[in-house]
Amino acid sequence: MTTQDPVIGMIWAQASNGVIGRDGTMPWHLPEDFEHFRRTTEGHSVIMGRRTWESLPEPFRPLPGRRNLVITSDPAWSAPGAVRSSSILNALAAAAGQPGSDQVWIIGGGMVYREALFLRAANTAVITLIASDIDGDTYAPELGPDWEMASAEPGVGWTTAANGTRYRIETWTRSDRGAGC
Repeated sequence: MTTQDPVIGMIWAQASNGVIGRDGTMPWHLPEDFEHFRRTTEGHSVIMGRRTWESLPEPFRPLPGRRNLVITSDPAWSAPGAVRSSSILNALAAAAGQPGSDQVWIIGGGMVYREALFLRAANTAVITLIASDIDGDTYAPELGPDWEMASAEPGVGWTTAANGTRYRIETWTRSDRGAGC
């Protein structure tokens, strides 16, 4: 990655057992993570699957201050404030050249994250780790050997949220190691 390459990031929160969702929602309430997500993605394009779009509460659709790109195979799908795309690669192309295109954030769901990893489309992953096992039906993708932790907040241990939830935020970057293409 050169200094001129955009950050193509994936961002999610996950429980220690890898759960990122249950029944189309996040199975926890962590306002500090919502604020971190807003600060990280605001002013940039966000790419999500249709189910992730539909899981957003209506008052937050589209996510304000961001270009919302929604991946769906339904060519007739549309929603106010959303740009329909047929694939991650098409969504990335639609984000290029737009305001804030120095960063593009893939925000879910599980299938979209896995496709981004398979295509090697992302070069950054920002993960909020929640220090407890939580029941769920959607799991975070596994980062492979070509990913390295670049930073963690806090550097050691956990932060305790106002509601008592312990969490930490890790930033991972993809290296060229393990590239088999």
